[in-house]
Amino acid sequence: MENPSPESNLVKFLIGSDLKLTLEISPWVVVFLITAISAALLIRHFSSNSRTRDFEIDEAEFGIGDQKIKLKPNIIDKQIAYKVWVELSTRKIGLPIELDNDVVYEIYDSWFNFFSITRELIKDVPVSKFQRKETERIIRLSIDVLNHGLRPHLTKWQARYRRWYEHQINTAGNNDLDPQTLQRKYPKFEELEADLLEVNKRLMGYREKMYNIISTSGKS
Repeated sequence: MENPSPESNLVKFLIGSDLKLTLEISPWVVVFLITAISAALLIRHFSSNSRTRDFEIDEAEFGIGDQKIKLKPNIIDKQIAYKVWVELSTRKIGLPIELDNDVVYEIYDSWFNFFSITRELIKDVPVSKFQRKETERIIRLSIDVLNHGLRPHLTKWQARYRRWYEHQINTAGNNDLDPQTLQRKYPKFEELEADLLEVNKRLMGYREKMYNIISTSGKS
């Protein structure tokens, strides 16, 4: 009869001549337990680090509604947010506007370009990704910011102001005025300025939310 292999005697209880009970554990059991515990700790560590906490966006901050959206962004959502954040951070749209130095005509150029580029970024998102609820909400938020946060101001002011400004720069007496001084001669400048700065404030908040989505990580 063959002797049992070490693997077949993983745990043994032995009774000595003095009737004392002894537990004998195979080294294989010890190795298995250490490996299992180490694997469990690693899985717990990486899973906790990979999870993102709930992220809340208040639509009222952007003037597009009164709902609070809760998201748990994944890597696709962060890529979308990153692209939008870059556009907001490199144009005079998500940065503070100071009309003593900034030119309204150039701001409108920047806003219009942002509108077009963001629309293209959204269109590039695969439809399969849109089916995820969080991704859909981020895309819809971006569309609402364009349509309800930015478009109303451009619709009301841009064409009227551009027409006035283009006429004024060719009017005698204005040739020596810098753009910042000339723009303040617009008949409804104070009203335009107030509306423009309010939109700018909301867009800066939108930029901050996109950054938070990019950087959000950690335990739920």
